[in-house]
Amino acid sequence: MKTSDFYYELPEELIAQTPLERRDSSRLMLLDKDTGKTEHRRFYELPELLHAGDCLVLNDSRVLPARLFGRRPTGGAVEVLLLTDKGDKCWECLVRPGRKARPGDRLIFGDGELKAEITGVLEGGNRLIRFEYEGIFLETLERLGRMPLPPYIHEELQDAERYQTVYSRELGSAAAPTAGLHFTPELLDKIRARGVKTAFVTLHVGLGTFRPVKEEEIEDHDMHSEFCVIPKEAAELVNETKDKGGRVVCVGTTSLRTVESFADERGHLRESSGWTDIFIYPGYKFKCVDALITNFHLPESTLVMLVSALAGRENVLNAYAEAVRERYRFFSFGDAMFIH
Repeated sequence: MKTSDFYYELPEELIAQTPLERRDSSRLMLLDKDTGKTEHRRFYELPELLHAGDCLVLNDSRVLPARLFGRRPTGGAVEVLLLTDKGDKCWECLVRPGRKARPGDRLIFGDGELKAEITGVLEGGNRLIRFEYEGIFLETLERLGRMPLPPYIHEELQDAERYQTVYSRELGSAAAPTAGLHFTPELLDKIRARGVKTAFVTLHVGLGTFRPVKEEEIEDHDMHSEFCVIPKEAAELVNETKDKGGRVVCVGTTSLRTVESFADERGHLRESSGWTDIFIYPGYKFKCVDALITNFHLPESTLVMLVSALAGRENVLNAYAEAVRERYRFFSFGDAMFIH
């Protein structure tokens, strides 16, 4: 299949720049994956769309305040974006301006409580940086770092917690698992009260999620890797759901990729952790997932390809065209879709 097969026209003004005042007041498009039929609801109506015995799978990863603004000893400004923890106080980072970031260069952040040295240049141009600090690095990062918003969001975020899910707890993502941004604690309580189980997995979202597909044939695309964890409790809840005939409903493409990466042929899981570079596109046979709650994704992205694998390319593109006509809000702070 060609990358251009997953293109759709999107007016720029439909890209949501800020979150809604109420998380669960966003619109929710229902898409029947078998018939292509759509229906328009609100996210707070989700509990009545789920059944007793279903299991929601949610990604509890928390976004690192991974943007650091610092300076060189000579006074030149520098921006560092943390990507991957390499251990021994070293991180793979994106540095701007990159052409001036050479091995051996020293960097200073804040009033000097965080210092760093560029130790190498990696394939693709990212830098390896070793940090120097007293105490706990993540606490230092909470004080000095800023939230790394996607490149299509140009507004400043007034409340950093609005780019975190209410159930986030495992620090490590460079971007939010945005389908989860619509949930509130009260909505989760209503869902559980209907007899729906909630299972938490972890996938630390990398910036590769925003990397465009440049190859003409989608099979030639080199998928990025992300680290994920399936705890024992989550595996048991999913397995119980499958055995009793309930639906496994993933919240977000990250939860779906985690579950499908480790499911056996019966759709069962076991306690697992590791890196996944699973690339799901039409023709993929799902082993575990029955339904998906997700946002609206960028044209020609691996995420549009993933939802097309679940619901069919024509159904998805028709639904997206309808969302454009109905003036839905798109991408990270936008509206949601329930593919069932």
